[in-house]
Amino acid sequence: MKQQVKISKVKGNPNNPRIIKNDKFKKLVKSIQEFPEMLKLRPIVVDEDFMVLGGNMRLKASKDAGLKEVWIEVAEGLTEEQKKEFIVKDNVGFGEWDWDVLANEWDNIKLEDWGLELKIDEEIDNLEEDEEIELPQSVQLEPPKEYIIILCEPNSVEWEELKMDLQLGIVRKGGYKKGSAFDAISTERVLTYKNFKERYDNSDTK
Repeated sequence: MKQQVKISKVKGNPNNPRIIKNDKFKKLVKSIQEFPEMLKLRPIVVDEDFMVLGGNMRLKASKDAGLKEVWIEVAEGLTEEQKKEFIVKDNVGFGEWDWDVLANEWDNIKLEDWGLELKIDEEIDNLEEDEEIELPQSVQLEPPKEYIIILCEPNSVEWEELKMDLQLGIVRKGGYKKGSAFDAISTERVLTYKNFKERYDNSDTK
C-alpha cells in the first residue's frame, strides 16, 4: 500500500549491504531536490515496522534534501528470509545500458547529473599506483603515415562506446621510458590499420 508519511517515521536499515560514493550521493540529493515527484513514482519500500527494505540511499538523500515527508510502499507478510532476499534483489542490476541509444537519444551532461556513471578511466588511476604492471607502448603518430581522427566529447557516451567497440586498452603513452619525467599512461588512442581491422571485425558494430 502506497502512502505518504513523515520522514522521521521511516527507519533506515542498518544491515543494508549497499553503499554510495559521496559524489554520487550528492547527485542523488540534487536529483530529489529538482524532481521530488520521482519519490511518489518510485516509493521507498518498507516492512510493517517501517524498516527500509528498498531505498536506503533515497531515504538518506531525502533527509539531506530537506524533505519532511516521503512516499513509501509497505510490503506486508514477508518472512525474515524474504526480506533479506528482497534487499539484495532490489539492488541487483540484471540489464546493461545500450550505449548506442544513450549516445543518440540522451545528453551525456544530463545523464551524469542524473547519476549515471559514465565509465571514466578509474582503471588508469589504479594502474598508476601499481608499479609492477608492465604496459605496452602506445603506437606513435609520425609522418609520413596516413591517418584519420575521430573526435568525441570528454567523458561522453560516444567515447565510452568507442572504447568498448575498439577494445581500447591502457598504454604507456608518448614513447617515453618508464620513470621518465614525461612518462604517463592513458587510454590507447592510436591504432594501426591491422589492429583496427581485427578489433572492428570482432566487435558488434558491423
